[in-house]
Amino acid sequence: MTSPWQRTAAGANLLSADGRLGVTIFEEMTALAVRTGAINLGQGFPDEDGPAEMAAAARQAIADGANQYAPGKGLPILREAVAGHQQRFYGLSPDPDREVLITTGATEAIAAAVLAFAEPGDEVVTFEPFYDSYGAMIALAGAQHVTVPLHAPRFQPDLGELAAAFGPSTRLVILNNPHNPTGAVFGREVLQAVVDLAAQHDAIIITDEVYEHLVFGEPHVPVATLPRAAVRTLSISSAGKTFSFTGWKVGWVTGPEELVARVRTVKQFLTYSSGTPFQGAVALGLGLPDEFFGAAAETLRRKRDILAEGLRQAGLTVYLPDGTYFITADTAAIGFDDALDLARRLPELVGVAAIPVSVFCHEDGAKRTRSLLRFAFCKQETVLKEAADRLARLNELV
Repeated sequence: MTSPWQRTAAGANLLSADGRLGVTIFEEMTALAVRTGAINLGQGFPDEDGPAEMAAAARQAIADGANQYAPGKGLPILREAVAGHQQRFYGLSPDPDREVLITTGATEAIAAAVLAFAEPGDEVVTFEPFYDSYGAMIALAGAQHVTVPLHAPRFQPDLGELAAAFGPSTRLVILNNPHNPTGAVFGREVLQAVVDLAAQHDAIIITDEVYEHLVFGEPHVPVATLPRAAVRTLSISSAGKTFSFTGWKVGWVTGPEELVARVRTVKQFLTYSSGTPFQGAVALGLGLPDEFFGAAAETLRRKRDILAEGLRQAGLTVYLPDGTYFITADTAAIGFDDALDLARRLPELVGVAAIPVSVFCHEDGAKRTRSLLRFAFCKQETVLKEAADRLARLNELV
């Protein structure tokens, strides 16, 4: 019998075979970057703040005394702004009082949703590679984590493999779109296949859409807008990625009243509420003009291309992402079949830190992605140009 913390650690690939707790790869790579003075393109957070008017609004809220608990389901102004955002961009009309819940970032929303619905004996389906918190929460709930592989170069699923992952015990599907860590964006065919399978097996869909505005091609398609989806879909997003305020930890859940109420029941015993002075500032951000959202994506596209060129110059095979701020490169092209080993050497070799994709996988998936590295390009252009120059020398050093 394992304890809850052991299940959580094992689900996030943090427990060794002998039961010892390890540090996350992010901690390890960050420590290496600090020790060597390397440019840290491992952990996914921006190195500059978002809109000045949002920061000013948060400071003013603190000065005005908005420093006590917000209502458990979030300040009305933010719930209304989230509902307005869903209507403005996607034509969805959640009721701000009954169908919108403010959370401590998307991470808490995911945790509360999984813990609200998954239990021992249930199966939860995700794509693989998967964001580590999914595995942690599925395991904490005592459910079985079933994965569907994403295949290079576009990191799309095989629809036959997707269908085979569903069965009579499937309770939840967690769909991350745009996808971390690969940067894939799933088209309507894939998204509708997920919806149809969920409907067939009476499963709930949890969508993690935190990169919804950071896409480089076709506009984002929320799962909840697809036929047969709305009644079974909980849509999750946050302010951190869109507005470059990851430290504010303001997220939200929208969906049918009954499902949102169950998530709220769990959420209120996790943090109850948080970020009171930030909630009004995020509401302001959600009301920014369309030009802001378009410019954010275009800026990231330019940064993506800077880093991609450096990776190509290094001799790596580059898989250009369609969204997020992560890019994947295959180290097999320069003779490495173990990206984890290269990641540990990279800060000393060229002064850049990255994350091996295998850490986002179970054992079989880790073998399949063994040679892949993930780099974050949500940094200032001058930093990315320097990182690209450093990476371009890699081919001469290995």
